[in-house]
Amino acid sequence: MSLSFRTARHEDVPAIVALLVDDPISASRTAVPGLDYDSAFAAIDADPGNELIVVESDGEIVGTMQLTFIPGLSRRGAVRLQVEAVRVASRHRSQGIGRKMMEWAAERARERGCGMIQLTSDKARTDAHRFYASLGYEASHEGFKLLLS
Repeated sequence: MSLSFRTARHEDVPAIVALLVDDPISASRTAVPGLDYDSAFAAIDADPGNELIVVESDGEIVGTMQLTFIPGLSRRGAVRLQVEAVRVASRHRSQGIGRKMMEWAAERARERGCGMIQLTSDKARTDAHRFYASLGYEASHEGFKLLLS
């Protein structure tokens, strides 16, 4: 399968949202009143520290991920790449797309001078945890979230 990677465009938003809710964990999350996908896309697109990426095969969007480049003073001023919302269309899973996506993200991190890549994954996503471990990622921290509603 031939894959191409590109920055998402506004017209990709419906396909990206479909990928995001294409699993039970995401589908069960409660929507936040007052927020909308168009505004969220515009904010991501306007921020040079964020890249919303789509992955295409034969003109079809088969994957997406958001890359956020975070400058900081810790780790001797290293920039971190935060990888979020990694999704592959359910009918295309287990075909190596996720691995190619994460390899592409690592190359992008190197291009932008990052010292490390970090990501979070819901505790219920045990298959994803095995996948990330197979790529060399280590479960190094416990994460915490506070929902503001």
